[in-house]
Amino acid sequence: MIIEEILAGESKNVEFKENLPEKSIKYMKSVVAFANGSGGKIIFGIIDKTREVIGFGKEEVFKIMDAIANAVSDSCEPAIIPDITLQTIDGKTVIVLEVSAGRQRPYYIKSLGKETGVYVRVAGTTRLADEYMVKELMFEGSNRYFDQTLCTGWSITDEDIDTLCKAMKEQAVKNAHSDEQKISIKDVGRQQLRSWGILIERDGKDYPSNAYAILTGCGALNVAMQCGVFKGTTKEVFVDRRQYDGPIWEQIEQAYQFVLRNIHMGATFEGIYRQDVYEIPPDAIRELIINAAVHRSYLDHGNIQIAIYDDRLEITSPGKIPMGQTLERMKEGYSQIRNEALAYAFSYMNLIEHWGSGIPRIIGRVKALGLAEPEFIGGEVDLRINIYRGQINGTNSLKHSATDTKTAGKLPENCRKTADDGARTENS
Repeated sequence: MIIEEILAGESKNVEFKENLPEKSIKYMKSVVAFANGSGGKIIFGIIDKTREVIGFGKEEVFKIMDAIANAVSDSCEPAIIPDITLQTIDGKTVIVLEVSAGRQRPYYIKSLGKETGVYVRVAGTTRLADEYMVKELMFEGSNRYFDQTLCTGWSITDEDIDTLCKAMKEQAVKNAHSDEQKISIKDVGRQQLRSWGILIERDGKDYPSNAYAILTGCGALNVAMQCGVFKGTTKEVFVDRRQYDGPIWEQIEQAYQFVLRNIHMGATFEGIYRQDVYEIPPDAIRELIINAAVHRSYLDHGNIQIAIYDDRLEITSPGKIPMGQTLERMKEGYSQIRNEALAYAFSYMNLIEHWGSGIPRIIGRVKALGLAEPEFIGGEVDLRINIYRGQINGTNSLKHSATDTKTAGKLPENCRKTADDGARTENS
């Protein structure tokens, strides 16, 4: 794989060094960044700009390998044990320093300390970790969840807890897929909330966790969703903008309805029957918004952003993807829970089904409508998902030759307009 990596150039997981720097800190930052991320390689003996292989002489190569091993051992905390090997390319010997993703996060440079010595990889470069990212790494390293920790400086009453329990059951009934499922829904009580981590019991008294604050939208964490419609394909010109706060399930519904109001509706024809369809499957839209709410980082003070452009729907979720997760594994249905208490609550309220099944289902629904497969971008600082619009009024037509209309009719199950969705067609 080394030759292919060289041809591809430096990336998120590969870095080149022409020689061994005199000051080890020049590459030690990347060592800790790889350990704090998904791992990576530093290949010594290659010019980074030209990718020219210069290699090392036989008389010095083992001395350099020892120097690298000693520098990593002396400079990093917690200890990082790299794999250092030799590779021959075009008859020249290069040294490959491979660092695996670590589990004792955050890793940092001893001489700089934890406050100023934690580094991460972003877009193929090594940079100092932001404060929220250091906290994120600390939660990962201790195998804890931010949403299950105490929401400080806030107290709640028994009435507050009862109100939340009642609201959650109402949502569970509302989101049920059948009458049989509605009947099977049980009341949720404070003992259940404790087991999920939504309540924290201390000395016989219940206190709110961060998940409680997120669910109720109390304002303690200032969680909101920002929605906007833009003219063209960039954020230069706003057409409309909204910000939604309050209980998280209300934010989800309001954001979902915002999208439906601002995308086109067309029609398909099967024989003499007409079926009105949205240019993006509504189920996929809603599931994407729910997915962003349950999996985003709440340590990052940014908001979920939902942007509608002429050519796409773009949903941006704050925070890097969790340890052990990759974009490829995500698309295959692998789930890595970041907010465990929220995941339990969303599952009870029938907002999510089987953990991890949402993304493959979204991809399938979008492709079934004849649209391009959703695009997944980033994952190092935030995660952006693009669904390209059907362009009912443009050059690309929906599957089954959709045409523009505002007339309601018989709808396919995944794309039908419901009587109470509040949707209208607008040219944005």
